[in-house]
Amino acid sequence: MIRPVSNPPNPWQGAHVEWLGEPPPALPELHEEQASSILSRNDSPDLPFRWSLNPYRGCHHGCAYCYARTTHEYLGWGAGTDFEKRLVVKSNAAQLLAAAFARKSWVGERIAFSGGTDCYQPLEADYGLTRACLAVCLEHRNPVVVLTKGALVRRDAELLGALAREARATVQISIPFADQPSAGALEPGASSVAARFDAIRVLAEQGVPVGLAIAPLIPGLNDSQVPELLERAAAAGAGSAWTILLRLPGSVRPVFEQRLQEALPGRARAVMSALREMGDGRVSRAGFGQRMVGSGPRWQALEDLFALHCRRLGLSPGERAPNDGPTTFRRPGDGQGELFAP
Repeated sequence: MIRPVSNPPNPWQGAHVEWLGEPPPALPELHEEQASSILSRNDSPDLPFRWSLNPYRGCHHGCAYCYARTTHEYLGWGAGTDFEKRLVVKSNAAQLLAAAFARKSWVGERIAFSGGTDCYQPLEADYGLTRACLAVCLEHRNPVVVLTKGALVRRDAELLGALAREARATVQISIPFADQPSAGALEPGASSVAARFDAIRVLAEQGVPVGLAIAPLIPGLNDSQVPELLERAAAAGAGSAWTILLRLPGSVRPVFEQRLQEALPGRARAVMSALREMGDGRVSRAGFGQRMVGSGPRWQALEDLFALHCRRLGLSPGERAPNDGPTTFRRPGDGQGELFAP
């Protein structure tokens, strides 16, 4: 059951201010939930993982293009400002994960953190649910991949480093724009571009395999920034990179178009025209295997450019969720000993 919180914690005060920068003009409307489950099963071939974990519903990053916006409609809310301002916290996330790991049916498959909304959005600074779930994964040595736009991930660099050593964990940092004005226009609540590149550096220094996600690639807007993004990521310590084409399902399209027109009116027509060119006349394709890629000579040129610069910089291309292979999963007390001996 979802219940409103009348006076939610303010993550822009005290010890957390260094992670989050300037406060927003108004705090979100916050709700807490005792969820019935925490792992979501994915059957789409477009996504390279079977299981995802999302401690929060909605996302204060407010990315205009976020494909997860439509999930808020299942709660009876909207895909626009409701998605950014009406946020739900799954307070029992870590307990649910531990219970899932205790079942004999769980065989230790990789879990993607942020398959829906960002697990390192500002709420995480106070609630710490992502960190608690990662600690459960470390205890059980369960493989994970984390995808985030939140520089708060730096807080957990040591924990993620331990996971990388014990359970083949990786982190993918999403940075679609090289310049802050463009990022601020379409990702108003996300960490700054500079902070995200710094997060790559901090994680790499802890031995965490880090990848750059140019997600999404928006033709006519950020495609010309691909070489700079890859160069900066490689310099910061990233070892891989991948990209996907902008996807605008259902109610996401009008949200994106309105905000693009308001923020970057001179680019809006070119962007929508390029999407149609790469989508066989459609702005967004819905078929499996087509949702996040384009077609035609313009898309092929972008793919070739991306691959060329990855080779030049020594970045492994296309690794959206590496770590396939035998699982490292174990249950405490199974005779293998403790992770940390006294």
